Amino acid sequence: MTKQEKEEKIAKLRKRLELYYKREEEMLDGGVQSYGLGTRSATRYQTDLSTIRNAIKELEEEIASLESKSQRRAVGVIPRDW
Repeated sequence: MTKQEKEEKIAKLRKRLELYYKREEEMLDGGVQSYGLGTRSATRYQTDLSTIRNAIKELEEEIASLESKSQRRAVGVIPRDW
């Protein structure tokens, strides 16, 4: 992955993260759906709050791993006895 591709991917992830933050804020500010039938009523979120928070956590971790300076590489060493 080139540096430019990496920066574009980080920008896309940040945009998605902002959308998830906005959705979480809407849910916490009362973004619920209410139903009523007679004397009974039900209230629920349109999306599960834990799902939103898990997605936020995953995006933050992915952004952090992409922004880290060092790239992890596997190196194998084979000792030889000449």
